[in-house]
Amino acid sequence: MKLFEIRDILEADVLTGDDELDKTIFAAGGSDLMDDVLDCVTNETVLLTGLATDEVIRAAKIAGIAAIVFVRGKKPGQSTVELARSCNLPVLMTRCSLFMASGRLYINGLRGLDGFW
Repeated sequence: MKLFEIRDILEADVLTGDDELDKTIFAAGGSDLMDDVLDCVTNETVLLTGLATDEVIRAAKIAGIAAIVFVRGKKPGQSTVELARSCNLPVLMTRCSLFMASGRLYINGLRGLDGFW
C-alpha cells in the first residue's frame, strides 16, 4: 500500500514528507510503548501511535520505521515535527482512534506485524 493511500483511508493530514507519499508500506503496527517499537526492526512499516513526542521519532528512526501516523488527533509539537523532517521521516496525523485506524488499514489490505509486536 502506498503512503498516500494510508493518508486517504485515515483522512490524515501530512505534517512532514509530502514528497514521500509514493513510498510503499507493507505492514502496520500500533503502540504507545517505544520498547515495543524498538523490538520490531522492520522496514517499510508504518507506526500508529498516540504518543506525540521526540522520543517516538528517535525510536522509529532506530527501528527503521518508514512512516508515523499520530492517532486521536494528537498533534506533535514543532520540535517533534522538525526532528521528523530532519530524519526524512514522513509523519501524518488522523482523528481516528488507534483501534479505528488499525481496522481501516486492515480491511483495506494492509497487514499487521503479528509475531513482532
